[in-house]
Amino acid sequence: MTAILGYARVSTAAQELDAQLAVLNAAGVESGHMFTDKLSGAVSTDRPGLAAMLHYAREGDTVVVTAIDRLGRSVAEVTRTITELDERQILLRALREGVDTGTPTGRAVAAIMATLAELELELGRERRAASRESRRTRRLPATKPAKLSLERQQQLRRLAETGEPVRELAKAFGIGRATAYRYLSAAPMA
Repeated sequence: MTAILGYARVSTAAQELDAQLAVLNAAGVESGHMFTDKLSGAVSTDRPGLAAMLHYAREGDTVVVTAIDRLGRSVAEVTRTITELDERQILLRALREGVDTGTPTGRAVAAIMATLAELELELGRERRAASRESRRTRRLPATKPAKLSLERQQQLRRLAETGEPVRELAKAFGIGRATAYRYLSAAPMA
């Protein structure tokens, strides 16, 4: 016997699940088959509701979400979840987007979304590789630029030599104390 399962997710404690649950209920999901997560906006946050739903779901079941983005915090994560559902022959209905993998059109849309997500990941990898190569060929450091110019660093050293407190100097130069000490401990630049 197949089941219709619902999944609702909000990213912060201030947000409520009520609206999503009402929409899922109106779409035929029974309250005993609803899975939810709160506070799931951060990448490092676990989503026990999604994990429980994926564990519970069986071949032929249908997972209903109010919107496709409820399945993950990134395009890659959403795509992985869609792929897992497809591999396990679990149907997906995303109400806002009108995606229903039980129909040929829905499967095509899901496949296009997965292809675009994969393209996005590949383009991102290519951009990062090109950026690294560009830095390497220009011999630029892969670190952040200095907070103070060489002239300002020398000015900081001169003022420190007069006995000005480092805390006050850091504040005046708009840098942290640790950064001020790092500049002061570095060999003076010519």
